[in-house]
Amino acid sequence: MFEESIKMANGNGANIGFEKELWKAADALRSNMDAAEYKHVVLGLLFLKYISDAFEERYRILDAERANGADPEDPDEYLAKNVFWVPAEARWSVFKANAKQPKIGKMIDDGMMAIEKENPALKGVLPKDYAHPRLDKQRLGQLIDLVSDIGLGDKENRSKDILGRVYEYFLSQFASAEGKRGGQFYTPQCIVRLLVEMLAPYKGRIFDPACGSGGMFVQSEKFVEAHGGKIGDISIYGQESNHTTWRLAKMNLAIRGIDGNLGKEHADSFHRDLHPDLKADYVLANPPFNDSDWQGNLLKDDKRWKFGTPPPSNANFAWVQHFIHHLAPTGIAGFVLANGSMSTTTTAELEIRRNIIEADLVDCMVALPGQLFYSTQIPVCLWFVARNKSNGKFRDRRGQTLFIDARKLGSLVDRVHRELSEEDIKQVADTYHAWRGDPDSKTYEDIPGFCKSATIEDIRGQNHILTPGRYVGVAELDEDEEPFEEKMDRLTAALKKQMEKSDKLNKVIWENLKDIGYGE
Repeated sequence: MFEESIKMANGNGANIGFEKELWKAADALRSNMDAAEYKHVVLGLLFLKYISDAFEERYRILDAERANGADPEDPDEYLAKNVFWVPAEARWSVFKANAKQPKIGKMIDDGMMAIEKENPALKGVLPKDYAHPRLDKQRLGQLIDLVSDIGLGDKENRSKDILGRVYEYFLSQFASAEGKRGGQFYTPQCIVRLLVEMLAPYKGRIFDPACGSGGMFVQSEKFVEAHGGKIGDISIYGQESNHTTWRLAKMNLAIRGIDGNLGKEHADSFHRDLHPDLKADYVLANPPFNDSDWQGNLLKDDKRWKFGTPPPSNANFAWVQHFIHHLAPTGIAGFVLANGSMSTTTTAELEIRRNIIEADLVDCMVALPGQLFYSTQIPVCLWFVARNKSNGKFRDRRGQTLFIDARKLGSLVDRVHRELSEEDIKQVADTYHAWRGDPDSKTYEDIPGFCKSATIEDIRGQNHILTPGRYVGVAELDEDEEPFEEKMDRLTAALKKQMEKSDKLNKVIWENLKDIGYGE
């Protein structure tokens, strides 16, 4: 399997399935190491390979231009092109040449420290546990060989974002392997894509105060590029409370060449807001669901609670108000919450939801199908909150909210996990864009069972419950073109045949019972 994956990597890494095969090979080398530990081993090597390849590519260009005054040993020559400077002892060629040596673990640790020393942006970010006795050095050498064969040196592979794809796929697989703990930082890609496609962040400041491994930012950058924009058109701001996850996010952005402000360190968004003055054009987030350990009792009089004080037992509406607080006057937020947020009747949460609705901030609600997450079976929904529904970007939507029931979309990829297809994502996003009046979008129409444009009065009539199923109604049944008389004749004839067959079977059963002394 190891050799087969190497061949795939050398052959055509752009093919679908390449990431899966590579994962199988890498996972086979895990031995008895826990997935949570092994994650940092693998992702650290992928990151090291990436920055080394980018460095060496730049080095070759500069080396060829020595006659024109270029200096391949000048770190500033790399900084100017957003390429990390890699010291001689930390270059991938060194690790590849020493992959079979017992000292390889210490060499990598020393290399990681050297990279951090030369690149302040990476300080405290890179893993340095490769010399630890629990990591089998023979398997580490094999893993280095495996990663070595991910083709990145040529322009074609770099344009296809081979390593970025591998990194992203490995993150998802580790989330699955780790279960709940992994899922806390990894949002399924289809949900991230749906959020980004619906918000359409072409230009401006993007903020995720529960950024996890940075998936929202990566997808936003992909969106801008896919629609002909420039990477510099958006600015990235984020925050993450878990140190390990914050490090993963920093590496994930660096591997994509994304310059984001995630703060100098990890920090809790509620109790230590690292971007207190930020007013974002877009908020994209998947905060922890139903968090009861957020110490809300210490923040009773916080300035962010304009719509009511969230209960200490659940942080859902603390997050909602945190998002709103950080929105620019024309900003819009899209985020994931547990379904309970749409309908809870606990006093504090109901009051906050009612006040947000009455302030006319709720732009769109989307009910999602179950089984989308690796870590939880809790059904989730998407909220879209707009500071100003008449800001001129789109049509005037004051007093209106769009409800989309997408619970029937998606398909199972295995027995327990469901994914939204490209068509599913497009259907939901196009519906929202048509409703809010995006340029070049189609004309919006209510579709029974799927979408409904409701008024604030409609929502008041539902006691400020935001569950889409209450508004969209029932899907229309396909019109039956068969005349009633013909259908009855057909069904009656079928019933007669079935009853005749039943009579014959009953007779056979009774005869068999008689043969063994029963049924007289």
